[in-house]
Amino acid sequence: MNLSIPIERIPRVGPFYLKKLHGMGIKTIGQLIFHFPHRYEDFSNITDISKVKINETCSILGKILDIKNIKTPKKKMFLTNALIEDKTGAIRALWFNQPYLTKTLKKGDTVCLSGKTISGKSGTYLSSPSYEKISSFEDKELTHTGRLIPVYPETEGLSSRWLRYIIKPLLKNDIPEPLPKEVLNKQKLMPIQKAIHQIHFPDSIDLAEQARKRFSFEELFIIGLFVLRERLKINQQRSPAIPINLPLIQQLNNSLPFKLTDAQKKTVWQILKDIEKPRPMNRLLEGDVGSGKTVVALMAALNVAKARHQVAFMAPTEILAKQHFQETTKLLQDFGLNIGFLTGKTDRYVSKKLKTEPIEISRKNLLEKTIKGEIDILIGTQVLIQDKVKFKNLGLVILDEQHRFGVEQRAHLCQQPELIPHLLSMTATPIPRTLALTIYGDLDLSLIDELPKGRKKIITKLIPPSKRQESYSFIRKEVKKGKQVFVVCPRIEVSEKTKDFLDWSKAKSVKEEYEKLSKEVFPDLKVTMLHGKMGVKEKDKIMKDFKNKKIDILVSTSVIEVGIDIPEATVMVIEGAERFGLSQLHQFRGRVGRSKHQSYCFLFTDIPSQKTRQRLGALIKYQDGFILSEKDLKMRGPGSFIGQRQWGIPDLAMNVLTNPSLVKKTRETAKEILSKDPNLKKYPLLKNKLDQFQEKIHLE
Repeated sequence: MNLSIPIERIPRVGPFYLKKLHGMGIKTIGQLIFHFPHRYEDFSNITDISKVKINETCSILGKILDIKNIKTPKKKMFLTNALIEDKTGAIRALWFNQPYLTKTLKKGDTVCLSGKTISGKSGTYLSSPSYEKISSFEDKELTHTGRLIPVYPETEGLSSRWLRYIIKPLLKNDIPEPLPKEVLNKQKLMPIQKAIHQIHFPDSIDLAEQARKRFSFEELFIIGLFVLRERLKINQQRSPAIPINLPLIQQLNNSLPFKLTDAQKKTVWQILKDIEKPRPMNRLLEGDVGSGKTVVALMAALNVAKARHQVAFMAPTEILAKQHFQETTKLLQDFGLNIGFLTGKTDRYVSKKLKTEPIEISRKNLLEKTIKGEIDILIGTQVLIQDKVKFKNLGLVILDEQHRFGVEQRAHLCQQPELIPHLLSMTATPIPRTLALTIYGDLDLSLIDELPKGRKKIITKLIPPSKRQESYSFIRKEVKKGKQVFVVCPRIEVSEKTKDFLDWSKAKSVKEEYEKLSKEVFPDLKVTMLHGKMGVKEKDKIMKDFKNKKIDILVSTSVIEVGIDIPEATVMVIEGAERFGLSQLHQFRGRVGRSKHQSYCFLFTDIPSQKTRQRLGALIKYQDGFILSEKDLKMRGPGSFIGQRQWGIPDLAMNVLTNPSLVKKTRETAKEILSKDPNLKKYPLLKNKLDQFQEKIHLE
């Protein structure tokens, strides 16, 4: 069966359903077949009508003696009332506001009904049961009743009943097996044909779990193959071998206005030793918020630039790119470097010959200087990997908070594609070990697990509605002392998906909170708002004013999550704290406590449930981002932690990333296969699946 056939070629998938399926990301038969149930309804208890019990879910087989619609006068609601009989007795079934059922179910039809038995004023009845017409009492080819029934992730207008109806006939086709026979046998996994049927229409919960185990293994196995193949690909490439210039590194170290921690020194050495080798460095630098990753990266950048190789430094946002530019020019001002700044709107340039403020430069002029090798370090956003940006002698790429960067993209930046640059990725999001092994398995890890000396523990408190005024009074006192305040509001993206787990319509918006704080709570203070829809110049001005203490309170979306450094900010207020994950809350908290002053983080929540208190309590108890990342992984799951939409990692793999033994097993199996057949020539179906995954996560 060709799994790439478009779903519009499936019978009974018209324009309406096509649009709905496309909205869920389902465009091919393969994607539909691999749209797995997330749970099952157990309707397998087929019971004689005489033996049904009140308040229990059961299934009955019987013949419809009568069916009709009744309109209730008071509530103007339709009731569909049916009487069903088997050889042991009769029972009523009642459906609410489904008058169309009388066109589907007729007197004399043999049916299977599954639902809960209720006792009402007029006797015992099945309440809104699932229904299915069958040809006879011996017909057990059931789809919607009388068995374990799959319940799928849905969207409005696209029910599980319709999905079952469409998917079941497709399962009769042969589905190609991508896993090698030796893997299936060694790991005792179900073959795909049996597994695909048992995951959709299982004969038992045990068989459903075996099928789920098979597909979980397959998905992790594909990810394992992907990251290991990337590592192999990297190791086959060549990069410039850049010797360590110890006197230069010592000179920079001595010029710093602070002392490096032992953890920083260790990671600097790991990076410099990697860059010495003629094969590409592929390293992920993990460090908690405020641990000093940037200065580590700049030591490597200085070593590379002084060896007459260029450095590209890429950040996810213009605000953060600009901050890196400012910090780089400040820390490296005495080392005679030409530093460029390239973003979507503004280009600047600092010449080693100048000791003045950065000067604006035309895009054309800056690109010419870069391709001639006259720019030592070029800092910017993703605009750095556009076609027009070319380097003469690129030796190092530094990425901040964006880790996927393939061999092809690195080669694209070079004028000498036979030598690809070294790669250093940085993240302030501490990554649990199972996630790091799975997703970043092609990267070597460096860890800064020590904060600079002198930092005080940030006092974190959960603030219920009754304590808000008290918190506002405290904030006013802090501002009067010359301190500054962040207020973060949830990023509101109203969609069917978000409505499923939280009512986002009640989430406070930046604009509403700004109006309230500036006019009602702090009318005498300087309150400003910041959000992602603002123009670059407007955002730059606001951040500059905030840094220069022209603003007391900044009300923002999560745009401030990464990298912004305001030493005088001592209070972080997080509205709707229950709507964020622990790791993201920890990121927000890291925007304060970046100086010697005592800092505070107030978690405002209107949902004081036990579960919320327990989760947010972890943030109060722990200051270590790595501990919190593990807690976040257990409480919210990996999907919330890294975002499977961004990564293209399937739900089943996401759900088992908390299982270290399974992650290890799939990784070892992937190593075995690649050691025997690096190009997967013996496994064309597996290679095809791997290529599809690579395309899905947009690596190239």
